[in-house]
Order: sequence, then structure tokens, then C-alpha cells
Amino acid sequence: MTKKKIERHIEELYADDPERADAVVFGRRGFLRGAGVVALGAAVGASIPFARNMPSGLIPAALAQGAPATPPAAPAAAPAAPVGPKFLEFPGKDKLVVLGDRPLVAETPEALLDDDTTPTNRFFIRNNGLIPDAPASSGGWKVTVDGEVNTKLELTLDEIKARFPVQNLTMVLECGGNGRSQYVPAARGNQWTNGGAGCAKWTGVRLKDLLQAAGPKSTAIYTGHYGADPHLSTPGAVTLSRGVPMAKAMEDHSLVVWAMNDQPLSSVHGAPVRLVIPGWPGSVSAKWLNRIWVREKEHDGAGMAETSYRVPIAPMVPGAAPNFANFKIMESMPVRSITTNPANGGKLPAGTREITVRGKAWAGDLTVRQVDVSVDYGATWTKADLQPVRNRYDWHRWTAKLRTPLDGYYEIWSRATDSNGTMQPHVAANWNPQGYGGNALHRVAVLIGT
Repeated sequence: MTKKKIERHIEELYADDPERADAVVFGRRGFLRGAGVVALGAAVGASIPFARNMPSGLIPAALAQGAPATPPAAPAAAPAAPVGPKFLEFPGKDKLVVLGDRPLVAETPEALLDDDTTPTNRFFIRNNGLIPDAPASSGGWKVTVDGEVNTKLELTLDEIKARFPVQNLTMVLECGGNGRSQYVPAARGNQWTNGGAGCAKWTGVRLKDLLQAAGPKSTAIYTGHYGADPHLSTPGAVTLSRGVPMAKAMEDHSLVVWAMNDQPLSSVHGAPVRLVIPGWPGSVSAKWLNRIWVREKEHDGAGMAETSYRVPIAPMVPGAAPNFANFKIMESMPVRSITTNPANGGKLPAGTREITVRGKAWAGDLTVRQVDVSVDYGATWTKADLQPVRNRYDWHRWTAKLRTPLDGYYEIWSRATDSNGTMQPHVAANWNPQGYGGNALHRVAVLIGT
């Protein structure tokens, strides 16, 4: 009996018909068959030593980025040519990947996050409006603190620098939509992978020092943050205005900053002054800061309503229309780990039998308890070594050594567990229309000896 032929390349098969691809490669019972092993090996360009451990229906990481989040509505006449990343061309920036042109949004490939502290030229960009014109005198830039306070403040940046103790902290800043591309069906917004995060050294003063100088009233429960970035289409409209509860604003690590990595803020990162509210979605860390409005209620500015920066309380059916009453404000970001070396798609010399792996992990308001790494599709795990953090909200740098018995195609999986015991899932959980909180374990493809 002649074995049935796989009539087209597996990459095309998965792009056009994922369900049929699973049937061809894994069979009806979900086991990777001999023909499937051959097909996957041909697709990734090498034998797969741990093929027997591959979960049913798993698209290899080497191919996953080319597969759509949802199948097309109708089969195309011919498979579309793969679309490569668009790299950013912007003064002072390295090879970031452009996710949006207007407003400008660009993420950092994981391999470029290998530094202990993220260089400014490799730090992600997330704008909501246009970049405002640089002020003639940054020292004269004014920040107002008003609302539910006893004394309205209107301080220049020079006065802020002179009046309050200066802080230097190395902390993670992360976009609320980081990991959005992991959701199926696809969620709205820029399709971040893991590169909407970075860990920089920030220089500034505590936000609570400004708030205490203004004297919050007993009615003060929330802040509202405003920046000078012009709206994309409506002159004079507020582009984005989000805030945090007073308890978060009064944390010692919530800062009003003017320098990043020992240099004045660049225009794209909020010059001359911005907020850094670590552990929470980056949208609360207003750039080009000019006002902090202390509120007697939860802030209701642009970006605070319906599903904006909100996640479901009870799980919803993926793709269903949202019930706004079932949503809560997204606060602490979820635990996440990434492998930064070797890079995805990396090639190692023939005969390599041990891979030294490096990466980063962070957990919003929490800390990272543990990072585990696997090279056999999760059949076994190796506990990584965590380096001490430099201060709270720094990311955890980790290393591990993994054994590779043969040459071929491998996937390095990394997953972190936070201080509450919550572990990264295998796939993004708690689907929501805006795609917040996608933190599936990170997969990196490497080839040995090919």
C-alpha cells in the first residue's frame, strides 16, 4: 500500500488550512506520525530529536510567526508570500520592528533585550498621538498638580529638580498590550510579541513628593495624568489620559523623570519630563507630562472606559461582543519571561551538546520566584539561575544550561513563576477584545549543525 503523499509544503498547508494541517501531520488521534516527522523536519530544515514530545497540533516556533492568528475566510488562489518585519528608521534607534506608523509604535526583538539594562536605542516606542515639538527651554517646562489638593502646584522642571530628592532606579516599563499577537482569534490593536518592554535607568523625583507638597485632601482617591502630545486627528482633543489609585501614585518607585540611562529624555520617550509608574501598563506613565489632576473618583479620562486597558472579570467567549460591566481596570502586569540568547532562528555549530541560555523575567507589582527552561517541548524542565535585582521593579536576569543529545532542530521554552505562585501559561489566557495580558511561555527555535 502506497503511503499518502503530502502534496504541498507544510508552511503553505498551515497558512491555508490549520485544521487540515494538523490532520495530515499529527493524524486523527493527535500523535505525530512518521510522515509528519518528515514533513516538519523538512519545513524547519533539520531532524527533530525530541519530536516524540511535541504537543498535538503544535506549529514549530520556526514557522509560527508566519501563520495567521485566524484562518482566512476563503482559500486564496495561491499562498501569499511571507511578509517580513518592517524595521524602524528613526534617529537614535536600532533595529526595532514597526507595528504602526501613525501613531508610531515599534517593538524590540527579544534578542536585542539581552543587555542587563536596555539601551535607549533599543527601547520600544509606544505613542498614542503625535510627538510634540521640543520646548525652547526644557527647564522652564511646567507641571501642574491640582484638583483634590490643598495647594495647587505649578512647578517648572528646574524647580522640581531643585526642590525634591533625586532618585535613580532601574525599572521595567511595559506596554499593556505586550503579547497581544498570542490571542486567537486576533485581538484589536498593535500585534506585539514580547518586545513591548524594556528596563532602563530612570532619573527623577518621587511622584509622592509632588503630591505631598500639594497636600492631598481626604477626598483624593485617584490621579489623572495629562501630556502634551497632539491628537492624531482632532486639534485640541486629549490623546490619552489615564491615572492610578492614590496608593499606587504614592509608592516610592512611582517617579516623575527627566533622564533615561543617564541622558536627558529624548523626544520620542517623553522629553522633557514624563511619569514612570512601574509594574502597571505603560499607558499610565504619561509622556510629555504637564498635569496631574488629583480626583475624588476613579479617573474617567480618554483610555479609561469600556474595554480600554481593561480585562474581563469572568472569562468571555473569544471573539464575542463584550459586556462592559464584566470588565475591570488592568493593574499589575502579568509574569513574563523571555529568552534573549540564543536568538530565535539561531544556528549553532555541529556537535554542540550544551546550550548556555540567557533571558529576562518580570512580574508587574510582584517578583519572580523561579524561571524554568525546557529543550524537549516541556517533557522536562531545568531551573534557571536568577541574578539579584538591583532594586524593586528591576527585571530578573537569568541563565541556564541545556543538554542537546543530537544535531537538529530544537525549541527553547522559558516560563516564569511569580511570587504568588502563578506561572506563565502555554497559550495566552483570558481572551479580551483589546488583547491585554497575553503572557504565554516564550519559544525560541535553534538549529544545531545545519
